[in-house]
Amino acid sequence: MLISYNWLRELTGTVLTPLELRERLTMVGLAIDAIDELEGDSILDVEVPSNRPDCLSHIGIAREVSVIEKSKLQIPTSKVTKTEGRAADHAQVEIHAPDLCPRYAARIVRGVKIAPSPDWLVKRLAEIGQRAINNVADITNYVLHELGQPLHAFDLARLTDHQIVVRRARAGEKLQTLDDVERKLDPDVLVIADATRPVALAGIMGGLESEISQTTTDVLVESAYFNPDSVRGTARKLGMDTEASRRFERGADCANVLQAQTRCVELICEIAGGVATDDAIDIYPQPLPARSVEFRPARVESLTSLRVEPGEMQRILAALGFVETPSASPTVREGSQAAGASTFVVPSWRSDVGLEEDLIEEIARHAGFDKIDSELPPSNMAGEYQPVEIKRRDLRRALRSLGFDEAINFSFIDNAHDEQFALLPGLTTVSESAAERLVTLQNPILDEATRMRPTLLPGLLQAVRHNLNYGTRDISLFELGRVFATFKQGELPVEREALALVATGGALTEGRVQAEREFDFFQLKGALEAAVDAMGLGPLTFSSAAIAHLRPGQSAAIFLDDETPLGSIGRLSESLAQPYKFRQPVYLAEIDLSSLLESRGRPLQYAPLPRYPAVVRDVTLLVGRDVTFAELKQAIAAAEIADYAGVVLVGVYEGSNIPEAKRSVTFRVEYRAPERTLRDEEVEERQRKLIDLLLRKFAAELH
Repeated sequence: MLISYNWLRELTGTVLTPLELRERLTMVGLAIDAIDELEGDSILDVEVPSNRPDCLSHIGIAREVSVIEKSKLQIPTSKVTKTEGRAADHAQVEIHAPDLCPRYAARIVRGVKIAPSPDWLVKRLAEIGQRAINNVADITNYVLHELGQPLHAFDLARLTDHQIVVRRARAGEKLQTLDDVERKLDPDVLVIADATRPVALAGIMGGLESEISQTTTDVLVESAYFNPDSVRGTARKLGMDTEASRRFERGADCANVLQAQTRCVELICEIAGGVATDDAIDIYPQPLPARSVEFRPARVESLTSLRVEPGEMQRILAALGFVETPSASPTVREGSQAAGASTFVVPSWRSDVGLEEDLIEEIARHAGFDKIDSELPPSNMAGEYQPVEIKRRDLRRALRSLGFDEAINFSFIDNAHDEQFALLPGLTTVSESAAERLVTLQNPILDEATRMRPTLLPGLLQAVRHNLNYGTRDISLFELGRVFATFKQGELPVEREALALVATGGALTEGRVQAEREFDFFQLKGALEAAVDAMGLGPLTFSSAAIAHLRPGQSAAIFLDDETPLGSIGRLSESLAQPYKFRQPVYLAEIDLSSLLESRGRPLQYAPLPRYPAVVRDVTLLVGRDVTFAELKQAIAAAEIADYAGVVLVGVYEGSNIPEAKRSVTFRVEYRAPERTLRDEEVEERQRKLIDLLLRKFAAELH
């Protein structure tokens, strides 16, 4: 927003220099990016926050300056002296979409003479980056920058039946706007129409067919209030960004409609000649109610640590337009926080204020944010972890203890990843196309990130590539975050919390510079199982499966023990590793953390320490390549061998002296009796029974 220093000085009489204004306005939240000197004036480039539409005008900035300097704001008074007749005798106005246009005012000026604007008006507009067009159009732009209310002037003769209809566009309608572009409209677009066709996009831009021209003699001046969401949606849909849309979509001042229109009509009569109607057609069927906020002065110090005198609080709020009224609150004890409470009516131009904290912020801005102490606010409330927060904490602790670092990535990704990764089970049921399955951003922050991420894996792989590029070879990362997809068309997107792990290179241990072993499938699987076990959930089961982004033969689907599908684990496929230029194996896992956290936790069980020693026996079997250790373990447990205490994998061998379709699996079986030490012959008997069972069930051979 470009602001003229000379214009500000006319409104406030400020004695501050442009550089001093830059410092003072920046300190109250209106940062000034630059000051340009231009023909005896200084132009301030003010960065107006999106929630402060009132500051998108010289009056809005001047109001802040008057509070800073404790001066009086000089708002121009407007009075039209040349008037004749009623507006309703020359035009008709109807609102067919009051939900999108709560207020519309039209006033007629007859007998105008279209010509170039006077030098002072051309110069003032040029200083703030506005091109002069003609006197009437320039006056509407001038009032917009002065008062912040967008206006539009129609050639009354070009409006069919001299009628204005505010309605939704009809399917198939088109409008050629002032920028000479033909726009295709749909029923979601609000238009200003005459009796037969659209003549303007409501709150955005006028139409070419009804513009002011050299032949114009009668002008209809529009001043209205449009629904911010409607203007924002239409502007984004049509790819338009105008001075009017910027103000309407942030929330214009509905009470300023007639004041701005009167100012505009006054200037038209003064500069372009003509006679205005005595009144305006003001359609305002349901006036917006005034808003009020209760304010307790003691809350200023309790929230901000700032000690501001009550009189100074009153001055700041009054100068900003807040009007104090007697509070409806009951009488309270002197010294309590509610003592001295009052109610302030919020000015119509402050659409961002609705809470007591908003009033406190206004006081803090002008008392000085830099004076706020750095301290925690006092509280007599006790906090606690929610159950799932405790589990997430245990999960993070477990993974960090295993050498993993937590990563945090953007929730937006490139659509190039659409078909590359298998999504979490049940995340979406739509299968036609990526555009239907995934959530697309209509107004992305980054041009290359147009999707809400359906998986955490692209972000982690990007982090791995970044670290490898900087020479870090041993990487182990995890991320907790939400993923998004479309479950059913027409419904809100589905959000699920996911956990993803990625590891490559060596597994580093504390106190060691070099890794003692390389990461493999089983290292990552063990880390995931340990993390789930730390939460008191699970156990997990794994089943060989073909996963889109994982290498065939080194991938598995993950389930809970009740067969609920959770996700996948395995080695990154070559087709994906090549674009990332990975020259070492990368292992990935991703699970549905929401489903895991919703599962039934394992009860804590305690048992006395064993009093008698265990006896272990190693077994090596030659089995088919399709036989997994999980299947062997399950068969051993199901056999219910007496005194069986557990089994662990020792190793797997594939290579020379082993048939191609076979592999050698070595595992260690533990036996223990609770009441005595087992004898060798008893262990041999149990071991023989177990081996015979496995040989029959898996067509295995002793090796």
